[in-house]
Amino acid sequence: MACPDSPLLMKLVSFIILAFLVTNLNSQTQCKNFRSIISFGDSIADTENLLSLSDPNDLPGSAFPPYGESFLNHPTGRFSDGRLIIDFIAEFLDLPLVPPFYGSQHASFEKGVNFAVAGATALEPSFLERRGIHSSTTNFSLGVQLRSFKESLHCLRVSLSDCIDMIENALILMGEIGGNDYNFALFQRKAIEEVKELVPRVIATISSATTELVRMGGRTFLVPGNFPLGCSAAYLTLYQTSNKEEYDPLTGCLTWLNDFGKYHSEQLQTELNRLKNLYPNVNIIYADYYNALLCLYQEPTKFGFIKRPLPACCGLGGLYNFNFTRKCGSLGVESCNDPSKYVNWDGIHMTEAAYRWISEGLLNGPYAIPPFNWSCLNSKIKKKKSLDTLDLL
Repeated sequence: MACPDSPLLMKLVSFIILAFLVTNLNSQTQCKNFRSIISFGDSIADTENLLSLSDPNDLPGSAFPPYGESFLNHPTGRFSDGRLIIDFIAEFLDLPLVPPFYGSQHASFEKGVNFAVAGATALEPSFLERRGIHSSTTNFSLGVQLRSFKESLHCLRVSLSDCIDMIENALILMGEIGGNDYNFALFQRKAIEEVKELVPRVIATISSATTELVRMGGRTFLVPGNFPLGCSAAYLTLYQTSNKEEYDPLTGCLTWLNDFGKYHSEQLQTELNRLKNLYPNVNIIYADYYNALLCLYQEPTKFGFIKRPLPACCGLGGLYNFNFTRKCGSLGVESCNDPSKYVNWDGIHMTEAAYRWISEGLLNGPYAIPPFNWSCLNSKIKKKKSLDTLDLL
């Protein structure tokens, strides 16, 4: 998929698409005024769960500055300098930021709930351990998160019809999940052929969880693919080589790792198409995280980023400003002067600025497949959307 020619053109196209959808009742997805967001996943969507689950004497890096410096000017448990994709989606829908479930004393789900935990895998950690793939981050797999959701419904003291209504009118964000299954293996330098064997199992797990939520009443799902791993400062540092043929001449990313990311995303899309045929009355939207982020690396200056966007904003040393032993959040590791000019935040996660553009590409095209139908947006959101568009025209 080609990048939009510019942020301005991206907005113009979005404006035309919105006008078309308003007059076309046969659009590909059913329009909903979502009342809440229900989220599952890993650090890409974690809004404080890992922090709440952690030992106070062994807190994750996201608990320390400079994390959060661009949002509330202090760490919020998010693995970025500011807001995440889930935050921008909530703001777009005029909903409160989605509260983390773990550690919460008063989960009501009225405006949404987030089960995503940094370090989470799609597959069970015990399965990965049997394969020699080790992780000490967390054991809150997708299956554990889904069980937490189902168990929590019993504690809400609401009727079955209210539960179904809540799930039916929520936007359910299924990830990103599965990235850590591959990360933990690749960080241990497992052969790519061995890592590739995990893909069908990861896809099946995502599909199974989505199916279970459909049977519980879920009607709209946003299911992200993987990012272009070969553009990650962590991988560029770990697999750095003098062999120029391993790098994409346009971006400087490792082509074999990006090929793997594309493979996962293609397999996921195939499975989602199968689910769409199985449940024709359910909106299952593929979120193309791969191409949405790749565009920022291909044409960074068009989106307001520095010409060489691969180094991390927050890191220490080396060609890509990343060090596995002294990561962002560690004592003495500082961030760049202006994170809004960087795509990569800490070597693994993106900056708020990058997440903003990815969110824009999902909500207004072209990276949601099929695109969202916003023809029934409530008047308050429509007015805000129109003003945002006109500001850029």
